Amino acid sequence: MSLKGNIAANYIAQAYVAAAGIVLVPLYLGYMGVEAYGLVGFFTMMNAWFTLLDAGLTPTLSRETARYRGGALDAATLRALVRALEWVFVAVALVAMLFFVLGADTIARGWLNVRALSLEEVSRAIMLMGLIIPLRWMSGLYRGAVNGFERQVWLAGFNVAVATARFVGIIAVFHLVGTTTTIFFTYQLGVAVFEIAGLAFMTHRLLPRAVVPGLAAGWMALRSILGFSLTVAFTGAVWVLITQTDKLVLSRVLSLADYGYFSLAAVVAGGVMVIGAPVAQAVLPRMAKLSAEGEHEAVIVLYRRATQIVCLLALPAAAMLAAFSEDVLRVWTGDATAAREAAPVLRLYAAGNGILTVAALAYYLQYARGDLRLHLIGNALMLFFYVPCLVFSAVRWGAVGAGAAWLCAIGAYFLFWVPLVHRRLEPGLHGSWILRDVLPVASVSVVAAIWAATMVSVPATRLAAVMTIIVFGLLVFALAAMASSTVRAAAVRRLESHRQAREVV
Repeated sequence: MSLKGNIAANYIAQAYVAAAGIVLVPLYLGYMGVEAYGLVGFFTMMNAWFTLLDAGLTPTLSRETARYRGGALDAATLRALVRALEWVFVAVALVAMLFFVLGADTIARGWLNVRALSLEEVSRAIMLMGLIIPLRWMSGLYRGAVNGFERQVWLAGFNVAVATARFVGIIAVFHLVGTTTTIFFTYQLGVAVFEIAGLAFMTHRLLPRAVVPGLAAGWMALRSILGFSLTVAFTGAVWVLITQTDKLVLSRVLSLADYGYFSLAAVVAGGVMVIGAPVAQAVLPRMAKLSAEGEHEAVIVLYRRATQIVCLLALPAAAMLAAFSEDVLRVWTGDATAAREAAPVLRLYAAGNGILTVAALAYYLQYARGDLRLHLIGNALMLFFYVPCLVFSAVRWGAVGAGAAWLCAIGAYFLFWVPLVHRRLEPGLHGSWILRDVLPVASVSVVAAIWAATMVSVPATRLAAVMTIIVFGLLVFALAAMASSTVRAAAVRRLESHRQAREVV
């Protein structure tokens, strides 16, 4: 499949998954109530924290699979590596399940600020979370292998099927069975089993046929990649601490109902980060393959093209969410109180996530070269300064304080660390990258969104408000597209091809 096809498939699937997860949240609120939705937000946060146990093995397997396709790894070694990783993941998952089941009551009574729900119901929900989360985590291993084979069209379709079951199917369950948290998480457990079964089947179907050596050979293959894997693991662990500590702290500081409002803002703002994920999913294995083949110039060209694509898709969305935060929440939830409570938090997190989506692009070059030392150091420095500020701000000012700390930290990382990474890896790149690939789209997006917010009064009626936000969002996107040199060049090529076709006729 071509790179464009993979990116298109990833975006279609990611858009569907994000839309399903975001659009249906108001229905969850209506069926379950805000405190129960706070429990769902806690479940989402725990999913993210559980990735700490990945130890960098999932992205490493994706990279090794891409290296096999580039001729840098033989089939027997790849199969041995997959088998060794499966043993590791199964063992960790079983221990984690036992921990959750035994500690459910302690978490329900000692950590969460439960008011309306019964502690017994919350404890049962946490036990079910403890079964679901390890299964989803193991699915990531197989998803990484499929991604490394660049079978992303199939993966996109499968993700759509899983998202449909996870987000849409539960509505039918609410209608037919009930709306308790126990029913919700029991159903999600069934979806998690289906997901891991499908991904494991596809992974073993794609693996090359080869005589698999003994388990000792698998451990040797695993040991050979531990340097890169542990670097990925450390940076991944640091990144989880950076992106999830606010949610952990707020789950203790806020009531479960207020945490539900915060979770609303986090879900919408998270959509900005989701926008960049399909590009990374398609580009990272291709960059690793090109790097293994020694195609340095092609790596840089692809990196800059990916930068403009991510900026064009993420920055207008982030700017519109920040400018129209309360209107977006009101239209989305139909709840004026929820919109008013969550809007200041959404404004801060949308802006921060927009900057993060661009700042994260520097990781692409480091990943392709297999050298993540700068990524490790940068994340560690950010963690050192950010977490104390976050804890202080969250305890003192709640969710708004956490959002302000997040925006300031990500802004500092983008302004001071990303230029250093570019200078070390590719001297002379940063100036043209920021001036030609980032700044034109970013500046147009921000100015256009601010102009729209000052000039437009969003109607009170829901349908009219939706149409107004969509129209001005498309206008901001169109203006940003005109500022992108990649889009302009593509438009010129398209016009030239049409002109030549007319001349031939």
